[in-house]
Amino acid sequence: MSDFDRKIQTFIKYFIDYGGYREVLTGLKNTAVIAVLGLLIGIVIGTLIAIVRVMPKYKRLPRVLDKICAFYVALFRGTPIVVQLLVFYYVALPLMGLNLDSVTVSVCVFGLNSGAYISEIMRSGIQSVDRGQMEGGRSVGLSYSTTMIKIVIPQAVKNILPTLGNEFIALIKETSVVSFVGAVDLYVAFNNIGSTSYEFMIPYIVMALLYIIIVLVITLCIKIMERSLGKSDRGR
Repeated sequence: MSDFDRKIQTFIKYFIDYGGYREVLTGLKNTAVIAVLGLLIGIVIGTLIAIVRVMPKYKRLPRVLDKICAFYVALFRGTPIVVQLLVFYYVALPLMGLNLDSVTVSVCVFGLNSGAYISEIMRSGIQSVDRGQMEGGRSVGLSYSTTMIKIVIPQAVKNILPTLGNEFIALIKETSVVSFVGAVDLYVAFNNIGSTSYEFMIPYIVMALLYIIIVLVITLCIKIMERSLGKSDRGR
């Protein structure tokens, strides 16, 4: 038996016989939960910020909100997400007297971080929609916010769908940093198998392949959604 075959046998033994697959399933679930919920929170926050950023600044309130949003985006885009995790988990939460589990904290931080990036993505998407759409909505008596939510944003989402898909893929890969606050993700699960078996080569290769498969599946789903939206546009 070659050394590589021995490494594979060792991995299989610790993965199946010693129950390593259970931790991998837990890590996969946490990775999916953090990325999916983080993206959804980011879309909500990012959309709200984008609306504020493109809103006419004739009055004082929109100008103040715009400065607050600009600071928020600069803060979360200007610091690494691992730093944000550490500050929230070990500094902010204790100061506020809150005791949240690491997965919940990771979801919140990933959502806040993603919101900063999606706000810029959404803003470019909104600005790519013909201004006549807003004018048409206002001309039939719709308010600015109603026109934005019902007419402009749906069209903007179609334009930025590939970029949102890239943001989701980035979130999936960035979940590997949640181990800094004690959350179990795919990296932690496979790293524990390697630490237990004293063989890291195969666990890391399998982990890399699993990430690749996840990204390919997400990419395929995005392409299917793009084709579906394209058909609906052509069918009008």
